[in-house]
Amino acid sequence: MSTAPFTLAAEQPCVMVVPWHDPIVDAVGFDVRSQYVELFWLNVLGPTATWALRRLVTGLDRYPLGYELDLAETASMLGLAYSSGTSNSFARALQRCVLFGMSQPVPDGLAVRRRVPPVAARHLSRMPAGLQQMHRQWQVREWSFNDLERGRALAETMIAAGDDPEVVERQLLAVGVSPAAAAEATALALAGRA
Repeated sequence: MSTAPFTLAAEQPCVMVVPWHDPIVDAVGFDVRSQYVELFWLNVLGPTATWALRRLVTGLDRYPLGYELDLAETASMLGLAYSSGTSNSFARALQRCVLFGMSQPVPDGLAVRRRVPPVAARHLSRMPAGLQQMHRQWQVREWSFNDLERGRALAETMIAAGDDPEVVERQLLAVGVSPAAAAEATALALAGRA
């Protein structure tokens, strides 16, 4: 993969979007649509880049090997202005995704992470104290057996009812299941359905 900056040619109406396979981040990272990203990466990426990243990954759900992204149409779907070149809000959002390691340039397009790494300490240090405290709670990887079993039972019920995995994890957090137990319970419930 290239480390060159991502640029859009003035006449370029589309780019290819392909998955960025990174075994380390894929093993320890967080789904782009997870509450972790909403709470912590949003503060770093900004809302426009976060939504753009989610849209790119949603396309990979439908086309896992990659797809052609119509730049103007996608920008419009996100409520963003788009004009040829790099001086528009959508192009800047794509640049931010590259700048913060969520995507990287490849020939004719972008490789995009489906799972993102934990937020780096340098970014955490700039966050409000409340977010820093919440992140410390997310880092706790311990949970009681009862917390995990309760979370798993709830997750299995929600998934059987047709709820999306990111909704399941969010609901588990809302009812008081610890972040680590909620993520593990959701993964176990999904594995049980496979």
